[in-house]
Amino acid sequence: MPQQALQTPTADDKGLRTCIASGERKPKEQMVRFVIGPDAKAVPDLDEKLPGRGLWLSAERHMIHTACVRNLFAKRARCQVIADPDLADRVEGLLARRCIELLQLARRSGLLTVGLDEVCRRLDKGVGGLLVAASDGAAGGRRKVAGVAPEVPVVDALTGDELGLVMGRERIVHALVEPGGLADRLVRELGRLAGLRTVAA
Repeated sequence: MPQQALQTPTADDKGLRTCIASGERKPKEQMVRFVIGPDAKAVPDLDEKLPGRGLWLSAERHMIHTACVRNLFAKRARCQVIADPDLADRVEGLLARRCIELLQLARRSGLLTVGLDEVCRRLDKGVGGLLVAASDGAAGGRRKVAGVAPEVPVVDALTGDELGLVMGRERIVHALVEPGGLADRLVRELGRLAGLRTVAA
């Protein structure tokens, strides 16, 4: 593994991390950690458990692109680093798969409801939780759901086809994850995925 010189830390005891591309300090929940692998490649560490000094980037496509173009991984690690040009695409793919797996876990745990009418019925009973809407779904259905429970948070980072993978169906537009740890984890992962799927102006 490439030798890494001591650097100004990109983390502190308050849970904030410094983006190596923008210099902005944010909660780590809004960022992606990278380490330098034995092959000198920048490796995304979504679980934040891999050994080695962490290099943090905001969970935004243009920040990862900037880090690759400006060779920031190598500059911060002070060693040769290979940053694949498709690194942002890889991170996006990993996050999308993670979100689908968490939704599948919610289904197996009996915490997931899918379908517009079924979701509205659960919300009407005051269940609450996290609404996951297909990014390519019709606006009419979203308005109907919002009318039932306007206070329930909505995220729309996944497509209808991706949501369909959760249930083994062709397509799903509306899903509800009941409150709890899984919903909390999905808020973070879907938020990071949304940043990777947003093209900066």
